[in-house]
Amino acid sequence: MADENSSRLEKLESHLAHLEHQVEQLNAVVIEQVKMLERLKKEVQRQSTAMQTLELERIKANNQKPPHYQ
Repeated sequence: MADENSSRLEKLESHLAHLEHQVEQLNAVVIEQVKMLERLKKEVQRQSTAMQTLELERIKANNQKPPHYQ
């Protein structure tokens, strides 16, 4: 009975070590994804700002002053 309990305990410890390793790996993946998400958010914001600037410049270029203002 003691050998059986010892064997079961070793198996549980082995499974626990394996699960801890998997959790560490998954945590590393999540951390990388968060970093990538932050970079992508900044890039989208930068692109959005650039597009707004270009759109405003296009509107200003197409919105000519009336002749009596020139």
